[in-house]
Amino acid sequence: MASRAKEKSGRKGQVLILVASDSDIPALRDGLDFLREMGVAYTLDIVSAHRHPEKAASLAKGARAGGFDVIIAGAGLAAALPGVVAAHTTLPVIGIPFNGGSLLGLDALLSIVQMPKGVPVATVGINAARNACILACEILSIKDDVLRQKLEAMKDGMRREIDRKSRKLRN
Repeated sequence: MASRAKEKSGRKGQVLILVASDSDIPALRDGLDFLREMGVAYTLDIVSAHRHPEKAASLAKGARAGGFDVIIAGAGLAAALPGVVAAHTTLPVIGIPFNGGSLLGLDALLSIVQMPKGVPVATVGINAARNACILACEILSIKDDVLRQKLEAMKDGMRREIDRKSRKLRN
């Protein structure tokens, strides 16, 4: 697995990010930037549920022992990767449907969100890598007060920005 960030200040939470193709990586940039801003360690790897199912199962099964607390899995078209990963772990899995093909990501969205009973995958919008990473951080913040404070500051900043824009409209 290709590690893209190191753990900061002894923080335990880590995110495993899996994509089905290297062509999906550009759609992750905003989310990866967010994780770096938050100081959250992550590992990024490419695995295909269809072309290398053994690797997908192995990574999912070994994620907890590997020190991961949350898995983000993104894929386009049939988007089987998030569901395959969720089938092999009890860690929370967040699915990112990627825009692609003639249905512009709608097929991927439906594939990820329509999981069978007992195999949940939290699903964000099409190409919404930042939201997937925010959700991963919110999960990690359950046991990480520093991360919780960073997220609270981010949300407070969003409220201030809306207030600023609202005041601008009235002037």
